[in-house]
Amino acid sequence: MFVALTLVAGLLTPLQAAPQLTVPGAEHAVFARLDDLTTAGTVTSGHTDPDDWAGLHSAATVNPTGVPGVQIDGYFPDTSTGNTTHGWNHDSQFVIRLPEKWNGGLVVSGTPGNREQYANDYTISDWVLSKGYAFAATDKGNVGVDFHLDGRRPGDAIAEWNDRLTQLTVAAKAVVKRHYGRSPRRTFAAGISNGGYLVRWQLENRGWLYDGGVDWEGTLWRLKGDNLLNFLPEALKAYPDEAGVRAAGFAAGSEFLWPFHRDYYWELTQELYQKELDPSYTGAPADYDYDARRPYAAMAKIALTGRITKPLITLHGTLDTLLPISRDSDVYAKMVGPHRPFRYHRIEGGNHLDSLVDVYPDRLKPMLPAFRSAFEELERWVSR
Repeated sequence: MFVALTLVAGLLTPLQAAPQLTVPGAEHAVFARLDDLTTAGTVTSGHTDPDDWAGLHSAATVNPTGVPGVQIDGYFPDTSTGNTTHGWNHDSQFVIRLPEKWNGGLVVSGTPGNREQYANDYTISDWVLSKGYAFAATDKGNVGVDFHLDGRRPGDAIAEWNDRLTQLTVAAKAVVKRHYGRSPRRTFAAGISNGGYLVRWQLENRGWLYDGGVDWEGTLWRLKGDNLLNFLPEALKAYPDEAGVRAAGFAAGSEFLWPFHRDYYWELTQELYQKELDPSYTGAPADYDYDARRPYAAMAKIALTGRITKPLITLHGTLDTLLPISRDSDVYAKMVGPHRPFRYHRIEGGNHLDSLVDVYPDRLKPMLPAFRSAFEELERWVSR
C-alpha cells in the first residue's frame, strides 16, 4: 500500500534550504530530506508508489541503494483530477530528487503508458541517482484509462504531455541551480514507451533545454504512415492468423507473446488512443481505418518529424509485441536520417515489458541493461 506524504510528516525533517527552495510555477510543493532517495528507502518512507512501476522490470534486477538527499513532491496548476497520489486529486504532479553527492547533471523524464509520476523510479531514477544525477519526473498532466477525457479537443491530452515535460525541465533546472549554487552541466531526457516518445519530441522541438536523450522504445506518432492506430487494428483483425499478424509488423518468433498482448494490450491500447485522437469513431477497434478516417488535425498536434537537434540514442527490442520494431523505431530511424546526431540499437530478444523476461527467461532479453549501457554511451558521446 502507498503511504501518503501527509501520513509520514514526521519523516520530513526541517531543511535549511527549504525556505529558499521553490519550484517555479508549482502550485504546491512538499520538501523532505531522506536517508535514501532510491526505492529501497522511498518505499518504506512513503515517497514513491510501487504500483506506478509494477511490471516494468525483471525480478532479477539489482538496483543501487543508499543515496541521501532531498525530495520534492508537488504539482503545477491544472484543472484535471485523475492523479489521486497523496490524496491531492490533482494532475500535473511531479517529483524532483536532489542527491547530496551531485555530479553536476540532471535527468528528466515523463512516464510510460498513462502511469503516475513515480513510474520511472525503479528503472531510471535509482540508477541515475547513484551516479550523482538530480532526477525529475512528471505524470504528464493526465493519467489512467480516462486520460483522453482531458482537454477540449482531440489530441489535447497527449499534446499536454509535451508541455508538461518542458515545464518540468525548466523548473527542475531552476531548482538545481538554487539548491547546488550552479546550473546543471548536463541535462538529459530519458523515457520508456510514451516517455520515449516525449524524449523524441523534446529533442525535435525543445532541443535548447537538453544536451541529449535516451529513447527506450518510444511510441511513434506521425501524421501519415506508421503509428499504432495503423498496425494494431491490422493485428486485431488478423489474429490468430499468424501470417496476418506478421503482415501487421509483428516479428516472426514473437508468436508466443501474441495471446497475452491480444488479451491485455492490443485492443485496449487501440481503443484508448482512438478515443483521444478520433473520438467520433464508434466502430470496433479491429475495424478502425486511420488512413480513411484521417484524424490529421489531432495528430498534427503531437506528430514527430525526426528533426532532432541534440544527440539521441534509441533502443528497441526486436520482439516488442506492443510497438513492433518494424513499424516503430525502424521507421523513426529512417525519419531521422543519417545526418542528424542519432544512434540506434536494436536489442535482439527485447520485449516491451521486462517483467515478461521472468515468464520466458530463455526467450527474452531484458531491456534495462541495454538502457543503462545506452545512457553511459550518451554520456561519453556528449562529453566528447
